[in-house]
Amino acid sequence: MRRIKTRESRHSMPRRGGVDPSPTTSKHAVELMELAVEAAQSRHLPDFLEQFALRATRMLDAMWGGVAVYRGRETELHAMRGGASTAEAAANWIISRAQDSQNDVETRAIPKETSEELALPEKPGAVVFVRIAASDNERLGTLCLLRKRKTLGEGEKRLLHALASHAALSLENFRRFSQLERSKRQWVEDIDAISDYIVVHDRAWNIVRTNRSLASHLGVPPVALVGEAMSSLRQIAETGSDLPCPFCRDTDRAKEEYVAASAERIFLVSTSRTPGAADDDTRTIHVLKDITDRREAERRYRELFDSIQEGLFFATPDGRFLDVNDAMVRMLGYASREELLRADVSPHLYPVPEAREKFLRALSERGVLRNYEETLRRKDGTLLHTLQNITAVRDARGRIAQIRGLMLDVTEQKTFQSQLQRERDFNQKILNTTQSMILVLDTAGLISYANRRCYEAGYQEGELIGHRLVDWVEASHREDFDAALETTAHGHQVENLELRVRRSDGSMGHFSISLSPMRDEQNAVNSVVVVMTDITDAALLQAKLAHSEKMATIGRLVSGVAHEVNNPLAAILGFTDLLLENPEVPGSAREDLQIILQETQRTKDIVQDLLSFARQRPVQRELVQVNSVLRQTIKLRSYDFASHGVEVVEDFEEALAAALGDSQQLQQVFLNILNNAYDAVQEAGQRGRIRIHTRRQAEMIEVAISDNGTGITDPHRIFDPFYTTKQVGKGTGLGLSICYGIVRAHGGEIQCWNNEQGAGSTFVVRIPVATEAALAAAATKEAGR
Repeated sequence: MRRIKTRESRHSMPRRGGVDPSPTTSKHAVELMELAVEAAQSRHLPDFLEQFALRATRMLDAMWGGVAVYRGRETELHAMRGGASTAEAAANWIISRAQDSQNDVETRAIPKETSEELALPEKPGAVVFVRIAASDNERLGTLCLLRKRKTLGEGEKRLLHALASHAALSLENFRRFSQLERSKRQWVEDIDAISDYIVVHDRAWNIVRTNRSLASHLGVPPVALVGEAMSSLRQIAETGSDLPCPFCRDTDRAKEEYVAASAERIFLVSTSRTPGAADDDTRTIHVLKDITDRREAERRYRELFDSIQEGLFFATPDGRFLDVNDAMVRMLGYASREELLRADVSPHLYPVPEAREKFLRALSERGVLRNYEETLRRKDGTLLHTLQNITAVRDARGRIAQIRGLMLDVTEQKTFQSQLQRERDFNQKILNTTQSMILVLDTAGLISYANRRCYEAGYQEGELIGHRLVDWVEASHREDFDAALETTAHGHQVENLELRVRRSDGSMGHFSISLSPMRDEQNAVNSVVVVMTDITDAALLQAKLAHSEKMATIGRLVSGVAHEVNNPLAAILGFTDLLLENPEVPGSAREDLQIILQETQRTKDIVQDLLSFARQRPVQRELVQVNSVLRQTIKLRSYDFASHGVEVVEDFEEALAAALGDSQQLQQVFLNILNNAYDAVQEAGQRGRIRIHTRRQAEMIEVAISDNGTGITDPHRIFDPFYTTKQVGKGTGLGLSICYGIVRAHGGEIQCWNNEQGAGSTFVVRIPVATEAALAAAATKEAGR
């Protein structure tokens, strides 16, 4: 891109007195100081470069000036304000020769045909190219000046070098803050791309930061929550904490993790505590993962802009300032320019005296210091981090007579960099503390990022980064995954897609996968965030439960059928024996009767085998912690409860006495009741809620399981074999009969009734508390192991 701006100048050129005895040098110093002020106040690079070209043109007594800025393969030519327009061919010639120039300062003659295209009052004799380079010698641009004279004096060359240093510092400054802004925006996008609710608070229990997901849930922008008390978030989930923060339980622990429930959602709360901006300020990070519906939140962008301050100074070799600009005064914290010039600040300016000696030694050796980093001390004693471009002015004998420099205050930059590092650590902790594997795919489906959870699961970086995620999906499910990826690429979110995916050890596992689009500044989808949760164990447990219930049903059915078949078999055997003993029966009939007898006996043996299969095993008498059995049973169905929005409330008496019985059979009882409660709340078509309460009453342990489902049609027949109110194919009517038998075998009782207040029903199981003799016997048995 090439462009030339020729607007009229809106800035006058005030004249100030300087310390240099030469009027021209003093005038140039004033120009440089005013240019530094404009650079500090400028927020638009093209305007600054056009004004810079104008000043350089006047300071070098040129006819026209411009700055060519290099941006990759493109070059932008910013012409001075108020100058004459330049034909495209002439501009192209200037840009081409500027790109070819190799020296710091280079003068070239202008071809006649090019000179004629320039709309100038007089024909220039030469063009001067001044190289503008960064601290790493990268070429940032070229100052181009059209002059009538073809030669440059030593003073003009020094002035050109000073102008080039000034321009380089300003260009690097604009580029540096542009990079910081992009980096900050990317990190904010990373946090807001996470669907988990994230909130950070300080030691005073005030909110420091939240992510977009949490703010969207509350219906307010994130900035509205900053400074609010953490107690205002108690509506999200009630954890029973008495602290001002509803999600903190033990503030002495560096990490916490537990499950919290609200009226509508269940959250996995992960907490980390980390030092904040100050050494004595501890920040607490809460990550609330919605394990009910796993919704993903959209990302927002946050913009931070820091102002830039530049100072221009003239000083003696011993450190006394001769002249400074207002920005320099503000940087060092003085009330006025006069106060700073009167004071001998050299002993106070450098926190470490050796730093000044190092600076003078480097300046003496090289003569020019570019992008020199130095830490100074303000008037109030606080530290000032600076980036300086410094030039040594020597006398006739080669000794340094004066030091001139341009200083950029990068204190905010340093603080900002530290903050960005904390933000990066903060983001990394969030990504690494989540319980799910999080990957980022590009639009081609290639993995570009994987969080630490992926590597903890056994995957290697080399087999993830740069590879297609679909290759890990089972062949029969790849079409479903590709369809979900295509849907997400069009800006739609896909949640809870259950697929079989290859694990790190090569085995296939069941995963719940959610995909969310990430957008760029043009609102186009440029990547996809994939959240994967391994639900293999839950799927296997569910299959085992189905198989166990099926086998129990078959056993009960076989037992009933076998008892019914035994009666006619006994009659057949009896009458066959009587016929064989009757002497009047002919011999040919006796052979048939003998066959009937043998086959009937064989049938009886088969029935006995079926009865042996269906017969329940005896109760294994051992100490049982009922609360633990209940928690294990709830865990077996936790995935179904969470994925279908069923809230399970545990109201356990923690000091509950032990019972004497069979933990596996009791688990079968509780699981059957929970399954029936789950089916009932699903049929009710409303938000499901199951409450489990344990307590001790006299010498019995009571377990009450209540739900808000459809209730029981006939509570008096509920424990009868083959009685069921479920649809055909969904129940055999044997489950609660088996539960009844198990509880009775434990010496307990089981009852049920419909809730008087509200919908649903309640099942109560009572089993005896273990006696002291039983406890002693169990302790003896444990000691003998």
